[in-house]
This record gives sequence, C-alpha cells and structure tokens, in this order.
Amino acid sequence: MKYIYNLVIRAFLAILIPFNLFLFIFKPLTIYPVYFILNIIGYKGYISFDSLVVNNQSLIFAPACIAAAAYYLLLLLVLFTKDLSIKKSIIIFLSGSFLILIMNIIRIIILSILVLNYNYNWFNIIHMFFWYIVSGAYVAFIWILLVYLFKIKSIPIYSDLKYLYNKSILKKYL
Repeated sequence: MKYIYNLVIRAFLAILIPFNLFLFIFKPLTIYPVYFILNIIGYKGYISFDSLVVNNQSLIFAPACIAAAAYYLLLLLVLFTKDLSIKKSIIIFLSGSFLILIMNIIRIIILSILVLNYNYNWFNIIHMFFWYIVSGAYVAFIWILLVYLFKIKSIPIYSDLKYLYNKSILKKYL
C-alpha cells in the first residue's frame, strides 16, 4: 500500500507542477549570469524585460532559450523512477538542473558572441546545431551520468509498470 501511495504522489506532482514554474525559476538564473559574463568579457549592455540589449541589439530570451523543457523532462525522469527517496530525488534533480543551467549559459554566451560579432547566418547554423543535436543528447547524457553517480537501478516508468504487473492479477492469467 505504501508503494501505491508513493506512486500516486509522484503522479500528482508530475501533473500539478506547471511547466511555467520552470520558466519563472530559471529565467533569472539564466539571464543574469549571461548578462554578467558578457559584461566581464567586454560586451556592455543592460537587461530589458526578457532581453539583453548589447550594442543596440536585443538578444531576446524566448521560453525555449531558458530550456524549461529540459528541466521539466529531468523532473519527470526523477519522479517516475521507482525507489528514489525524497532526499535523493531532490539531490538528483538539483544536480541535473545545475548541469543543464551551466551548459545553457555557455550555449547562450556563445550564440550571443556570434550574433554580436558575425552575421545571422553563423548564428542560425550554430543555434540549429545546438537546438536539434546537442540539447537532446546533453539531457540524455546528464540522465545517464546521474544514474551512474547515484547508482540508480530503476528504469523510469518501466520499473513501476513491471512492479504493478507483478502484483496484479493479470500476471496469473497471462
């Protein structure tokens, strides 16, 4: 019964935690470090709402730039991994989020320097490379790294389904 209670809580958390919460939390955690680092390396500018203005060019931080989907995917992987304690789940999520944040800041700085110093063609090429290839592979890499570091034995969703099947009456008849 404790397992079912735990599974229901995890499912409700996955449903109740809104995607926009990740935008709200990670937008300032992304924009301000980019702003400070660009200022340190000589690109003086200022923050205006959802953009950074440097040399009269607005670098707009669209929701996709914040990588909220990556944080949300990480949360779902953590929530739907069987047998993780609350403490371990929080540590795993925070560790993974930190790694995603660092890479995202580096990505945005590289793209900002490209758009400020070169033409939009180079920006678009590198941006699409990050968007289609690096971002998905990086989140997968982070999950694999976290599984290794925290010695996670369960497979998200599959381990829960396997456990439920083994406890169900379906197993007796199939």
